[in-house]
Amino acid sequence: MIKVAPSILSADFCNLGSEIAEITAGGADYIHVDVMDGIFVPNISIGIPVVRSIRKHTAHTLDVHLMIDRPHRYVERFCQAGADLVVFHAEADEPQDLFAAIETVKRQGKRVGLAIKPKTPAEVLSPYLALLDLALVMTVEPGFGGQSFLSDMLPKIETLRAMIDARNPACELEVDGGIDVQTAPLVKQAGANVLVAGSAVFRERDRAAAIQAIRNA
Repeated sequence: MIKVAPSILSADFCNLGSEIAEITAGGADYIHVDVMDGIFVPNISIGIPVVRSIRKHTAHTLDVHLMIDRPHRYVERFCQAGADLVVFHAEADEPQDLFAAIETVKRQGKRVGLAIKPKTPAEVLSPYLALLDLALVMTVEPGFGGQSFLSDMLPKIETLRAMIDARNPACELEVDGGIDVQTAPLVKQAGANVLVAGSAVFRERDRAAAIQAIRNA
């Protein structure tokens, strides 16, 4: 089953509550929340207070993507703020701290994922794959919305799909970056089943139609 996770990075933050209500009513499977610290990526977005506020206004799945340095320091607090799925970057911490962060999220009763940047090979996720609920391939350089899709990530998605099928078939495979009705079929064919889409959803007047178009592309 293909899932669509609209990224609120492209939403109108002055009307965030109504924006979220519209995408959930429109068929979004997850609400994708991009957290950036200005260190791991060259941008600053939102943090724990916003996740806590969103949680108060929706029961929908919050897919919280931490683009932050040394995420093991914060994963527990994001869980407590209301994240259902906490995803952090393999490049952002030492291996022992990544394992510790994975266990912390699981102890909180939440789902956990690891993400990789475009230049990071799929094999980097191999030591962690059996423990994950989701693996995320970035199909743009993380940090800013509205970037163009990097088609050379398709072989990496295929490689990771094969690794997941062999070792942890329950693990979802998410892609994030430049996803729209043109690129969605490419990543789905490569093996992704969770598609993050920001501007392709929020720039459209009819968000439900945009979500459905991406799902069915």
